[in-house]
Amino acid sequence: MTHLPEDLDFPVVDGHNDLPWECRVRRGSSIEGVDGVESTLHTDLPKLRAGGVVGQFWSVYVHIDEPDPVLTTLQQIDLVHRLVARYPDDLAIARTANDVRDAIRTGRIGSLLGAEGGHSIGNDLAILRTFARLGVRYMTLTHNADTPWADSAVGLHTHGGLNDRGREVVAEMERIGMLVDLSHVSAETMSDVLDVATAPVIFSHSSVAALNDHPRNVPDDILGRVGGNGGVVMITFVPMFISAEYAQWHDAGEVGPAPEVTVAHIADHVEHARDVAGIDHIGLGGDYDGTPSFPGDVSDVSQYPVLARELRNRGWSAQDLRALAGANILRVLEETDARFAVN
Repeated sequence: MTHLPEDLDFPVVDGHNDLPWECRVRRGSSIEGVDGVESTLHTDLPKLRAGGVVGQFWSVYVHIDEPDPVLTTLQQIDLVHRLVARYPDDLAIARTANDVRDAIRTGRIGSLLGAEGGHSIGNDLAILRTFARLGVRYMTLTHNADTPWADSAVGLHTHGGLNDRGREVVAEMERIGMLVDLSHVSAETMSDVLDVATAPVIFSHSSVAALNDHPRNVPDDILGRVGGNGGVVMITFVPMFISAEYAQWHDAGEVGPAPEVTVAHIADHVEHARDVAGIDHIGLGGDYDGTPSFPGDVSDVSQYPVLARELRNRGWSAQDLRALAGANILRVLEETDARFAVN
């Protein structure tokens, strides 16, 4: 199993955090103050340390209606690089599993980048390759709308899944070692990608449809195939995705008090994904700073140990907890690192 620090019971390598977008829209792209207690943010350096986070995929998300999504994504990539440069004692840019391990050995948080939505590349493989050179390690094929080559979970489903251009994009991502992220895509797109994938795929921040039949969640037939593919489904903490009652309340206009959502809901999704995909094919993608509120007992990144305690009380072994926390996603990185030679 991939090495993780022995002094942490639950060393987290998280698949998705939207702090860069929060810095852009709420703070004028400033990265100052992230080293202090930020009551308006789910994520800051003290919270990351308290949560046992040793690796983080920072989302370089941009809105689908941006007039120039390529430019805006470049600005978000720059923001993450500025963030790491501003706090070099706490953060280190990472592209590979070895980079994450090197960061951990020096007491820093390995900082990886993920692009959330194929619209970010402007349907241009040269831009995809350029993003990879700048350190972007995964791309989510869609966000909340179809791209010219893939259907989104909540889009118009104009392609019936992945079209020929989409298969070209996936093949190029695999060639250059960029992880294919299937969060946000339709079930048909998930299936079509798994039909052609030659490398492990990820779901950077999704949950399971069997417990909440939300279009952003992963059906059981896909979960089973992820195990065979060698990929990882990283369970998210977003209340709308983990609680059917909360989703119904939201869809009805948020009338009355919100249904209570707790860490137990998250643990239920984690255990279902484990039972169907296998213990080696699950991870965590909290989506902190990507939605207004989270379950009260895991309301920010400092509270990952709350989930560990819940699972430990359910009988999880130390080895399985470490697999979930970060070892599985680092294994996926290791398996694709050899291909990470952009040209």
